[in-house]
Amino acid sequence: MAKPKHAARKAATSKPTVRKSKAPLKNAFYAQSGGVTAVINASACGVIETARKHKNKIGRIYAGRNGIIGALTEDLIDTSKESNSMIAALRHTPSGAFGSCRYKLKSLEENRREYERLIEVFKAHNIGYFFYNGGGDSADTCYKISQLSQQMGYPIQAIHIPKTVDNDLPITDTCPGFGSVAKYIAVSTREATLDVASMAKTSTKVFVIEVMGRHAGWIAAAGALASSKGCELPIVILFPEVSFDEAKFLAKVDGAVKKFGYCTVVVSEGVKGPDGKFLADQGLKDAFGHAQLGGVAPVIAGLIRAKLGLKFHWAVADYLQRAARHIASKTDVEQAYAMGKAAVELAIKGHNSVMPTVVRKSNKPYKWAVGVAPLEKVANVEKMMPADFISADGFDITAKGRAYLEPLIKGEDYPPYKDGMPQYVRLKNTAVKKKLKDEFKV
Repeated sequence: MAKPKHAARKAATSKPTVRKSKAPLKNAFYAQSGGVTAVINASACGVIETARKHKNKIGRIYAGRNGIIGALTEDLIDTSKESNSMIAALRHTPSGAFGSCRYKLKSLEENRREYERLIEVFKAHNIGYFFYNGGGDSADTCYKISQLSQQMGYPIQAIHIPKTVDNDLPITDTCPGFGSVAKYIAVSTREATLDVASMAKTSTKVFVIEVMGRHAGWIAAAGALASSKGCELPIVILFPEVSFDEAKFLAKVDGAVKKFGYCTVVVSEGVKGPDGKFLADQGLKDAFGHAQLGGVAPVIAGLIRAKLGLKFHWAVADYLQRAARHIASKTDVEQAYAMGKAAVELAIKGHNSVMPTVVRKSNKPYKWAVGVAPLEKVANVEKMMPADFISADGFDITAKGRAYLEPLIKGEDYPPYKDGMPQYVRLKNTAVKKKLKDEFKV
């Protein structure tokens, strides 16, 4: 005999329904490291905007206040508290919106507690993605975390985002931050040289400008772009890759002044003498253990006065060169944003311990694409100026060097202005509530 329909329904629904709860999405941690640039915030913008578009893959996006120190001290910033328009404005804002630092993690053997602390913080805040935006030392930190986090039982997908005005990271064709510094130095060198030219008859004959570049002369090389067809100017470049020869240098300056009546010297802070010592070595060390440099311009200017008797002026570009967002290279801004965007996309695809790169496809017309490099081939590797980019006499760039540099400074990407001043964003940087009881000192 058939059962009544309502009885069948009752039997079918009598078993309790078991629902599997989904694990919460892993959160992301982004931090800025080392000397900031005019476009590092464009990379931050790329990271945050892209992560927000993938809410089904990434939970919250936290930022470290003052770089990796923010992770160690559990001083996290909740970027979800910022509106889309505020995040978008990062693209045209210089400096480091979340604060940066010069702090290099030691090896696991030297300071295991640092790594344990990072894992504790990441675990407490369910962080599974680590985006570190910086130069060579930051790549090393990122690589260490990606490797050691697995050993310590809490794997982290660590992606390094390239940034350095020195342009000395390997594999990538160029580093976000460099193109804008190069543009600033090229433009400033041209303008200052024209100034000197107008005064040379009765006043200053030589202008000396000191630029950044500890071991690699990429920024100094950009000074050579000040001279071009239609605006030929006497520019003398001093590269850290070329041992400083006092006699040859003085002869070069003397010859330029006799021919043109004036000249400009662009000197890298990392220029070394025949003994291999920095001309500007103060005998001090920075937080990464590097020699603290500064003051090579007055050394060179003093030499010109003592040996040639020429009137001079000198200047140090210093922070001005890396903070000048008002004259940033459009190419640089676009590449900085693309690297941040690519970092998130790589993480979503499951990549770990890698760095997105700029791949040059052609010079004329200039074309580039996004590539990827393993961090083990990036960390602790420094890219110098190729020998065939430097002229035979060591004081200029070659046609090949010019072909490499020129596309990187092209295009303008002006920030919005109001009352004559650029409008830059200042984020709220709302702190995330701490979950760990103990404090960590750095």
